[in-house]
Amino acid sequence: MHDLLPEGEELRRAVKWISNHLLESPDSPILPLVNEAIFRFDLSPMDGEFLLRFYHRIKDEP
Repeated sequence: MHDLLPEGEELRRAVKWISNHLLESPDSPILPLVNEAIFRFDLSPMDGEFLLRFYHRIKDEP
């Protein structure tokens, strides 16, 4: 399936999936969502680190 999707599409889908979960439940912990997204969208470790940094930065903003 990776050959059929443009590069980075899995990461975009993961961001959308996590964001939708956070809209429904804003107090959800980030780590379990990111871990599930990594497996669900078959992301690389680098993509997983990006998601963690991205969502921790958003949660830390006032």
